[in-house]
Amino acid sequence: MMDDALDQEIERNLLAFLPRLPGLLPEHEGSFALLRHQKIQSIHTKLSDALKAAYAEFADGIFSIQRVTEKPVELGMFSNAENQR
Repeated sequence: MMDDALDQEIERNLLAFLPRLPGLLPEHEGSFALLRHQKIQSIHTKLSDALKAAYAEFADGIFSIQRVTEKPVELGMFSNAENQR
């Protein structure tokens, strides 16, 4: 059940993130955006910092992290730190 909620959150966050990507690129290219409920919660220069913030803020593990790049990158297990299949 958790995987379904997690998968849905990741998908919704990606769909919300993509239209914002062009505006983020000039200032944040290469950074990592932490998303929850289709909103960018914070942007971090390191993946490890994004993961720390995610664990601190979202105890339920429902979030995703997207790399700010011209072409969206599937981060595998890092698209959600709790998605450790």
